[in-house]
Amino acid sequence: MKRELGIARCGLACCLCSENVNCGGCHSDSCPDYACCENRKCSLEKGISHCYVCETDCRRGILSKIKPYGFTLFLKRYGMEKLLDCLEENEARGIQYHRQGINGDYDGFDDVERLIEFILTGTR
Repeated sequence: MKRELGIARCGLACCLCSENVNCGGCHSDSCPDYACCENRKCSLEKGISHCYVCETDCRRGILSKIKPYGFTLFLKRYGMEKLLDCLEENEARGIQYHRQGINGDYDGFDDVERLIEFILTGTR
């Protein structure tokens, strides 16, 4: 885990991304989606660091998908350090953010509360 890369504006875990070999994370201009990310553009326009600090319950852009939306809700409830701690603990348990391509153990949930519980406990 590259904890220093942190969490993307949309809630995705740059710190665990398999694409981060040449990427400095969402807050750098080396992110592959730097120019086209709707959530990045929106947060910059609003002058906020991440979608989770926005007061709007938004499902725009990548937040239409359950994983980034669930991570964003987790951040709203528990904060950045708690999310990073949980991801690090889960990684030590063998939970993979990316298993095949961009899909991993945090994918495949159809209920956001179950995803949040999985982040907290590491068990389905």
